[in-house]
Amino acid sequence: MAVINLREMKINQTGTITAVKVGGILGRRIREMGLVPGTTITVKQRAPLNDPVALRVMGGTLTLRNNEAEFITVEVE
Repeated sequence: MAVINLREMKINQTGTITAVKVGGILGRRIREMGLVPGTTITVKQRAPLNDPVALRVMGGTLTLRNNEAEFITVEVE
């Protein structure tokens, strides 16, 4: 299993969050959305310029900007 940045994941690729490497308000906001270590996510879509990215998390859909996704590391299958 490889550990990569969320920003590098491909469409329909699934992985498990291993770390959120940001603190402060942004870190809290990311964690409040349910993006915490151990959570399984799937990249569903990307906008035409690859920003933002749509994620499937716990049965719901979230969107993140690439500058936010940069702080999340994921273990992919």
